[in-house]
Parts: sequence; C-alpha cells; structure tokens
Amino acid sequence: MKKLNVCMISGSFEYDSRKSLKIFQKYLAENYPLIETELIVYQDEDDNPSLRILESTDVIIIFTRRIRISGENLERLQEYCQTGKSIIGIRTASHAYENWLDFDTHVLGGSYQGHFGHGPISHVEILESQIEHSILEGISNFDAFGSLYKNPSNAADTTTLMTAKTNQGHCQPVTWIRERQVGESISRVFYTSLGHQDDFHISSFLQMLANAIFWTTRQ
Repeated sequence: MKKLNVCMISGSFEYDSRKSLKIFQKYLAENYPLIETELIVYQDEDDNPSLRILESTDVIIIFTRRIRISGENLERLQEYCQTGKSIIGIRTASHAYENWLDFDTHVLGGSYQGHFGHGPISHVEILESQIEHSILEGISNFDAFGSLYKNPSNAADTTTLMTAKTNQGHCQPVTWIRERQVGESISRVFYTSLGHQDDFHISSFLQMLANAIFWTTRQ
C-alpha cells in the first residue's frame, strides 16, 4: 500500500467533531502507519481556514455542519470535488456548507430531510447483498447513537451498504457509496449518516471509516 494523505475537516459543533476526528486519527495512526492525516478545525460557522492542503490530498473527510465557507476556500473545495478525487462524508456532511447547499445531492448523492428526533438507539445492519463489500470487511452489526437521519430518495447511482432501524420502526439507509462521473474521471464517494460522539467508541464504526479510505482511493 502506498502512503495516503488524508485531510479531515472538522466543523460540526453539535457533535464535537474535533474530538471525534482526533479519536479516528489515533485509530489510524495505531493501525495504518502509511496513512498520514491533517486535521483542519473550524472554530465557528464563519471561520474560513485555508484549504490549500487539498492540492496534495488523496482523500477528504468532511464532518462539518452549515459552515459559511466562501471565496478562495469554497473554490478550492469545489475544484477538489470536480477532480475525481476521493470524498468521505460523516453525518452532518449532508448539510455541511451553508454556501453550497446542494453538496448533499450533487456530491454525496443523498437526500437529507431532517431526522426522527433524539433519543432512540438505531440498530445498524449490513445489507445481505453487500456483505462481501470491502468497506464492510471486519464489520459486525451494531447499535448506533444519535437521531436517525431521513434520506428517502438518494441518487440512482448510490449503493446502500447499511441501514438502521429504530424501535419505533423507522428504517433508513445510513451508509452508502457512489461512483460519480466527473468529466472523464470517476470519483469514489462514501457517506454515513452515523457519527454521534458515542459512535466513535464503536470498533466497527472506526473500522468502517478506515475501510472507506481504502475503497475510495482504490487501495
């Protein structure tokens, strides 16, 4: 495996994304030494740290919520997403940027329409048809925390890997992939609507994110 440069972008304050991504950074450092990570942290919704690092990034991991990105940095992000490079979105990435509202539909292939409310644990299950997928290697079904997101009409070119169901009977896709045509290139995209703080203490969740890095980068 070649060295991979991973850029993590934190800006989901409700879910303490900085702390959660640092947990994932530590997991990668302990298990995958050839993955080098850089963490960019937004201090508030109007912060605008440089995204120049995207020029040398192999995969971007976005965990932000309604950030008002603008100017040169918005251009850099949009350019990155049009190069065919790898993209991973976590939870609030479905509404990551207030200045780029169609990032969810255009890039992730999602259809975020709110959530079912706080409280109930979701029972996450691997779709039987996808059990052999490399992203799910070493993964078991698990219970996840946080509200269940509604994504009722994802893009036709997405493939759902996992669904989650609450005790109230609500069931939604929570993990999917997409091979997105970008000019003459194919960009591999992974998204999960999971990502509550407690999810980052679940080994299957961390392993799934690591596997997603390898799948999106074709390693």
